[in-house]
Amino acid sequence: MTKFDFIKEIILKNGGIAKTSAFKAEGLSNYDVANMCNAGLIRRLRHGYYQLETSDNISEEYLIATLIPESIVCVESALFYYGYSDLAPRAWAVAVPRDIARTKLKIDTLFLKVYYIQDKWLNIGKTAVDFNGVRLSIYDRERTICDCFKYRSKMDNETFSKALNAYVADSNKNLINLSKYAKSLKVYKKLNELIEVLLNA
Repeated sequence: MTKFDFIKEIILKNGGIAKTSAFKAEGLSNYDVANMCNAGLIRRLRHGYYQLETSDNISEEYLIATLIPESIVCVESALFYYGYSDLAPRAWAVAVPRDIARTKLKIDTLFLKVYYIQDKWLNIGKTAVDFNGVRLSIYDRERTICDCFKYRSKMDNETFSKALNAYVADSNKNLINLSKYAKSLKVYKKLNELIEVLLNA
């Protein structure tokens, strides 16, 4: 077995993405891994994570789940998932802890729009859903609507209005949770006024 075959076997055994520690555990050095990268046989995804250069079938969802397991799909990406927006985001919108190492988010093959969240707000409305066969954390409908108000200045009017109207029309909405989250996230006054108008329209 060649060294490349050995590295390939390790990567495949680890689901298509292997850490440096997985190579070291099998007796390979950083020099071996660097040589394979320079030879164009494996690709560095971000510091300490590698895949085969020929692997084009690794989904973005799998990359997020593997490389940033603490991330939570939010705002634009969550709006699209719930059908509150017709615009498929060009980048994955994800919430992460404010103190996360920035190098962890530098992933060459993934476009991210990152929201850095304080710990006290990070897990409000957090749930998990299936994205094309991969389990990812996502904010629920109510947290997503609250975030529309929290990040209002970053959204265009059409996206904002469509999201609110779609939420009001959604039979799965939970107005009790919406009110509770809005108070915690300090957007209650603005949200309550507008939601009441839409509910009574």
